[in-house]
Amino acid sequence: MSSFANLYIEKIIDLLNNISIEEEGNFKAAANILADAIEGDGRIFACGNSHSATTMQDIYTRAGGLALINAIFIPGLEALHTTPIGLGSKIERLQGYAEIALDYAPIRKGDVLIVVSVSGRNAVSIEFAEIAKKRGIKVIAVTGLSYSKSVKPRHPDGKNMFEYADVILDNKAVAGDAILEAEGMKQKFCPVSGITSTAVLQCMVAATVEELLARGTTPPIFMAANVDGGEEYNEKILAENRKRIFYLKPE
Repeated sequence: MSSFANLYIEKIIDLLNNISIEEEGNFKAAANILADAIEGDGRIFACGNSHSATTMQDIYTRAGGLALINAIFIPGLEALHTTPIGLGSKIERLQGYAEIALDYAPIRKGDVLIVVSVSGRNAVSIEFAEIAKKRGIKVIAVTGLSYSKSVKPRHPDGKNMFEYADVILDNKAVAGDAILEAEGMKQKFCPVSGITSTAVLQCMVAATVEELLARGTTPPIFMAANVDGGEEYNEKILAENRKRIFYLKPE
């Protein structure tokens, strides 16, 4: 393995260790919000843009994941297929787009919205958090806190996404995201947020499972459909929670 590859792994391990120590209280706070929603009549939604959308999808309809997480997808930002390059970056700066998405989503007061954005500076992610908060929806933000604090918001209100959150889960990404550098190169390389955001989201799920078990509640967790009995188990979970799941085929 090259020295750069080894160095990248070492830096990722350091970041994950920092997350495990520094974010423990935030995982607990997020878990309490999610457990309250699961035990009550709240619903859970998640959103992200471009690369953050693909990170968010690691907890959406995922084997071993919470079955109650509903994704909110915005056309042009839900994946990485928007071309030509740069179009998605322009779309996520549009004001008013998040409000339209929230208006058309089955989300309501008392629900939970998980918003993933590494920089947290673009209008769509900011307005997701801001408008959700105003509507009485609990907001859990996954972001690079030092990154977000180092950049100006692309929104006239003057705040970045994390400033509207009830709980902030810091993925420890620094400004620009990339962490390796080499002599003769101006630009750093190898970003971290794909790994650390995913880890943060899965730690949030783990903490929620722990909290539900402590309360005596069985967590609604998917079983892998590719193991024997998995599909049957999942059908039971989905049937029991159908009123709070919005990605199923209509009956």
